[in-house]
Amino acid sequence: MFAIDSQAQQYPSTAVAGDGKVYAVSLRGNLGRSYCSRSSGVCLMGFLLSKFSTPSTYGHSQLKTGHPVRSAIHKQLNGRLVLRWVTTWESLLLYVLLSSFCSSSQDKIPFSANATPTLIRPSINAKSDSQKQCPVSTSKFSQSWGLSRSTVGRDGPTAVVFMNMGGPSNQGEIRDFLHRLFSDGDIIPFGRFQKIFANLITRFRTSKIEKQYAAIGGGSPIRKWSELQAQETCRILDKTSPLTAPHLPYVAFRYAHPLTEDVYSKLLADGFGKRGRAVAFSQYPQYSCGTTGSSINELFRCKEKLENPGSHIYWSIIDRWPAHPKFVEAVARNIEASLETYPVEKRKDVTIIFSAHSQPMRAVNQGDAYSSEVSATVYAVMKHLGFSNPYRLCWQSKVGPQPWLGPQTSEVVEKLIQKGDTHFLLVPIAFTSDHIETLYELDEELIGESGHADTIKRAESLNGSPMFIGALADMVKEHIDGGERSSRQFGNRCVDCQKDVCKDARGMFMSGPTS
Repeated sequence: MFAIDSQAQQYPSTAVAGDGKVYAVSLRGNLGRSYCSRSSGVCLMGFLLSKFSTPSTYGHSQLKTGHPVRSAIHKQLNGRLVLRWVTTWESLLLYVLLSSFCSSSQDKIPFSANATPTLIRPSINAKSDSQKQCPVSTSKFSQSWGLSRSTVGRDGPTAVVFMNMGGPSNQGEIRDFLHRLFSDGDIIPFGRFQKIFANLITRFRTSKIEKQYAAIGGGSPIRKWSELQAQETCRILDKTSPLTAPHLPYVAFRYAHPLTEDVYSKLLADGFGKRGRAVAFSQYPQYSCGTTGSSINELFRCKEKLENPGSHIYWSIIDRWPAHPKFVEAVARNIEASLETYPVEKRKDVTIIFSAHSQPMRAVNQGDAYSSEVSATVYAVMKHLGFSNPYRLCWQSKVGPQPWLGPQTSEVVEKLIQKGDTHFLLVPIAFTSDHIETLYELDEELIGESGHADTIKRAESLNGSPMFIGALADMVKEHIDGGERSSRQFGNRCVDCQKDVCKDARGMFMSGPTS
């Protein structure tokens, strides 16, 4: 398939007209794309602009009848648009050349100098063969011929980049993983002492963390699950969102391989600096400056380091999804499946303990949205369950002496056991895949050492849940169809944030491409 990009949003497009049909009727604005596939062949089509044209109802142009067709051809030359008026005879010659690319006579593009074209209604739900074969976008951009801050304006290919913190896949990666983690001032700020702190804490904690990973098989399964989720999400999107296909999966980790910088380089090598678009998809359901925010800042640093004027990736972002209906339903289904393992007479009395990674109170007091969004997820899940059981929200993985968000999951379980309550269901609510916090902290330490492993259980993580993967695909499709570069909440920074990188990184997703 061939496609010719257009950088001129001021020129509406028409079609190659003939036999009462129009075949190329989409202009997507800045770096837009149009293509036409007919029957078994693939037609090479440029954008043809009529000198005798008037705007149509759908933002395209309608040829006036009774005039010979004189067209302006869009071409790319050093990144600039070149327009040239051609004669009718040159247009006919162009038609002959274009037709040679078709595989059979039925695939040739009908052309008549004096034909009256019939515009194809721009709808992705068209029922006729020609409409199905030549999809036309109805984005806000193509309707208004303008670019707003939160409007997306081009078709596939689409890179779907799953962003997460990652985890060491084997024992040999643990030290580097920890050093990158503790070197990140977004998650553990130590200012000018950051490097010294990272070196010291890595040296003292590596041995302990190696033993924890050894207990769960030697490494984290988060890469395996992330790659599966990304691949399956894109497979679904190719079917549900053909206008933005093909959808290509990428996994970008903050502290483990594949690192964000390596993935950014691959995106550029794969051509996304010159065509298509990329969706940064945070795999943290709830937004926090130390998780999603850190990944976004790193993405911005990679952009500044690796891009050049001739290679610019067009980004949008799914930055949070704490109460997406299908995500909520996927969590609820896992809870229901786990509750069914308890005796019927005890089932309604099992306390559901939602456990999320804690964060320093300093971050909470600065206005970080994480704790409130985790609470929103918990409430949405319990509402879906009809508030069938008593429940609590607790926090795990506290590090260091400073005050952290509580109560701590382990302390709550210990105190409830002391009171004689031993029927709990632990639900990881901020982790979508198994890793050290679920497999070791919850399974090995909390449940394994409780003495009540038969009544204290953990709901399965989402991992490869078909419903969850379907939810991920829905989120991407809704994001693309909605035309938003980010959520409305994305522009809110912590009230006293002084980091230039936080401001600049948000600007990366809140303005349209300039070329």
